[in-house]
Amino acid sequence: MEKLSDITLSIETKLSKLIQHLEKVVEENNQLKSTLLQYQTQQNELKQQYLEVQKQYEDLKMVNSLLGSEDFKKETKLKINSLVREIDHCIAQLTNND
Repeated sequence: MEKLSDITLSIETKLSKLIQHLEKVVEENNQLKSTLLQYQTQQNELKQQYLEVQKQYEDLKMVNSLLGSEDFKKETKLKINSLVREIDHCIAQLTNND
C-alpha cells in the first residue's frame, strides 16, 4: 500500500509542477501576444508615415521641376501631358452629353 501512496504523491507533485509550468507558459504567451500587437501597431504607423513622406517627395519633385530643375523636367512634362489628356477627355464627354 505504501508504494501506491508514494506513486500517487509522485504523480501529484509532477502534476503540480506541470500546472505551474503551464501557467508560466500561458503568461509568457500573453506577453508575447501583447508585444506582437504593439509591433504591429508600430509597423502600421511607420507605413503611414512612409506613405506621407513618399507623397511629400513626389510633391517636391513636381515643385522642383516647375521651378526649373533639370532633373525632373521630363517627368513634369509627362505628368502635365497626362493631365491635359484627362482634361481633354472630360471636355469631350461634356460636349457629347449636350
